[in-house]
Amino acid sequence: MLRQAMLALSKSRRAERLVTTSPLTADVVRRYVADDIGAVVGDLTRDGLLVSVDHLGEEVNDPAQAEAAVASYVALLDLLPAGSDVSVKLTALGLRQSQRLATTNAATICAAAAGKGVTVTLDAEEHDTVPGLHAVHAALRRDHPDVGVVVQAYLPDSLDRCEKLGGARVRLCKGAYTAPGAYHRPADIDRSFVRCLKILMAGTGYPMVATHDPRLLRIASALAVLDGRDLSGFEYQMLYGVRPDEQARLAGLGARVRVYVPYGSDWYAYLMRRLAERPRNLAFFLRSLASRR
Repeated sequence: MLRQAMLALSKSRRAERLVTTSPLTADVVRRYVADDIGAVVGDLTRDGLLVSVDHLGEEVNDPAQAEAAVASYVALLDLLPAGSDVSVKLTALGLRQSQRLATTNAATICAAAAGKGVTVTLDAEEHDTVPGLHAVHAALRRDHPDVGVVVQAYLPDSLDRCEKLGGARVRLCKGAYTAPGAYHRPADIDRSFVRCLKILMAGTGYPMVATHDPRLLRIASALAVLDGRDLSGFEYQMLYGVRPDEQARLAGLGARVRVYVPYGSDWYAYLMRRLAERPRNLAFFLRSLASRR
């Protein structure tokens, strides 16, 4: 129920105004959202970590806003070293206006990223955008075969999605949204995650294991060994500000560890979804606010 309440708050304009205008939130937000993206990326890469950067923003209302989002991503590429990744939400590129517009805008980012040695991953959003997400991904792969896509294990069709994504870069996560008919019990989501992970590890693509769950991390490591993948054949992905010691530990063992780094002023919905995913994050958030009173 707490998760559902936090996800509902992520869509509340009134709650957004209250939280984003409070002087108490800045330090907490800085833990999870980069304020100086160049400095944060530099620090992480010097520590042997990879990055996937998300310029925060979604659900644009017109093509001009989508063009501005494209320009922001193209400018971002100058701040990233080769081997980095950018995560792109298609509703920021005009998916709500038309699938064709989102595809064209995403292709522009993919072409610019390829020139910098940077990959692009199409990020997950609300359940009604999933068909468009995968249609755009399929179209882009014709000219940009390394473009990645996210599969959310909480959706019942996630296994079928993974089976159809042969040869692709796939970020597998539990999911941070709601959907009719979706898995709700943590155990059911975890089982779906493992079923998907088995398909991806045994396949011909590049699995990106996006979880902080210690048990799922151990399962991923075991599956990689069983399927003959060396440490360059898959990667772990974790959120900026969440379990940094574990990120460092895995990287120290030689694993590829990519940190998902969001930045930008449009952070409210992102932060609420992160709090919904991990009650410990919510507890930290509330303690931080209380300590500033």
